[in-house]
Amino acid sequence: MELNILAIGDVVADTGLSMVRRKLRSLQRQVGADFTVVNGENAAVVGITPDQAEEILDAGADVITLGNHTFRQHSICDYLDDCPRILRPANLAPQTPGRGWGVFETAKGPVALIDLIGRCNMDFTPDNPFLLVEKILPKLDTKCILTEFHAEATSEKLAMAYYLDGRVSALWGTHTHVPTADERVFPKGTGYLTDLGMTGAVESVLGIQPQQSVEMFLGGLPGRFRPASGPCKAQGALFTLDSATGLCTAVERVDIR
Repeated sequence: MELNILAIGDVVADTGLSMVRRKLRSLQRQVGADFTVVNGENAAVVGITPDQAEEILDAGADVITLGNHTFRQHSICDYLDDCPRILRPANLAPQTPGRGWGVFETAKGPVALIDLIGRCNMDFTPDNPFLLVEKILPKLDTKCILTEFHAEATSEKLAMAYYLDGRVSALWGTHTHVPTADERVFPKGTGYLTDLGMTGAVESVLGIQPQQSVEMFLGGLPGRFRPASGPCKAQGALFTLDSATGLCTAVERVDIR
């Protein structure tokens, strides 16, 4: 039996939230998604609020994942403890609010999801994700295991894919907001994509007004990020799993406008 996993890249600002509200359910029907994961860590440009998390879940997401901006909106802290359908990176400090992995029911059986964050070129030092995932995997009594790796370096993401090949069903990257063209099934059966891309304004620099980014690179003061508006895109990937073995049989990029 096939199990279709839809993963949607970082939702940026109100434009991205609007795109999720308008398009997610129709996309789910189009691809036959059985389980949908949406990265929401940029819903408030930096971070996410409880109301925005509820919007994404109401729009059809089964689980929301977060990354390096998890705690930029302090109002999310209690929500992370209260809601099992939102995950922050598992390798953040253990005393921080929330959880980094979970097991979720689908119509075709349970699915586990692990959220990890990378260490290369990040401005903080989380626990080693390679060592931590080894502690999580023995706790998971399900064949279908998904991993999101929120990381800057493509090398770190690729290394994690080879490390987990055959031990997880699919691994995808987030954080850079630019989709990569390297979707594949690894030799031992793990589906992979280095980065899903983003959900937000088409005419933008990673969801931010282009002129602000230009000003920053010219040496001006950065100021508060100003989200771009206008036509939107939603990017991500569809992973097809064999529910009996937990292995991936196909990966397809998703890009809707």
